Amino acid sequence: MNAHQKLARAQSPRGGTTLKANCYLITGKAENKSGKTVVDADVFGRIYDANGNPVLQNRTRVGTIDVIPPGISDFEIRISVPYNQPTPLQLEQFKASGFTAKVRG
Repeated sequence: MNAHQKLARAQSPRGGTTLKANCYLITGKAENKSGKTVVDADVFGRIYDANGNPVLQNRTRVGTIDVIPPGISDFEIRISVPYNQPTPLQLEQFKASGFTAKVRG
């Protein structure tokens, strides 16, 4: 799985106050070699700031891809990080894990 980042600035509301945050769009290519469509795939990876500090503390799950057909397909995941984290971000060890049918809840 290859992942890249795009930057979009935004402010995130939290508990009635406004905290400044940078919103990133992580884009990439997901490769599904199983021959079956994968659904509800959790995406895991490590994201570090320019100083090598983790961006998502104690968390490696960065998002979900609804459907990954067999072969190579594009994906996008949005994340928000504190405004003061130095860039560029470093994306490492990205992978996805999903199911071949919807999970009943």
